[in-house]
Amino acid sequence: MAAEEGQVIGVHSVEAWKEHIEKGKQSQKLIVVDFTASWCGPCRFIAPILAEIAKNTPAVTFLKVDVDELKTVAEEWGIQAMPTFLFLKEGKIVDTVVGAKKEELQLTIVKHSTVASSSSSIL
Repeated sequence: MAAEEGQVIGVHSVEAWKEHIEKGKQSQKLIVVDFTASWCGPCRFIAPILAEIAKNTPAVTFLKVDVDELKTVAEEWGIQAMPTFLFLKEGKIVDTVVGAKKEELQLTIVKHSTVASSSSSIL
């Protein structure tokens, strides 16, 4: 199950979630996770915007997790509001955006996708 570049990948099992997180740790790629819910209006509003950003940012992996479908994952990562976007690098949270905030989402993606490997040299 290879990650498709330029699209938002729906994660429907805990196994798939762990697989993506492991892959992210190895590749050092930025992973943006959209914690969403089918009943959430702002989530539906931001979904096409996120899809557009994903299309234009193939260097970043975009995942979508339905909090009702994967309750344990949402709880494990402390998700309390939808949508919540987690920015992960090497399996660790480097940033969070809560709410359907298009500009903040775009700026945070740019901020973390451009700081490729420079942070690891500061020891």
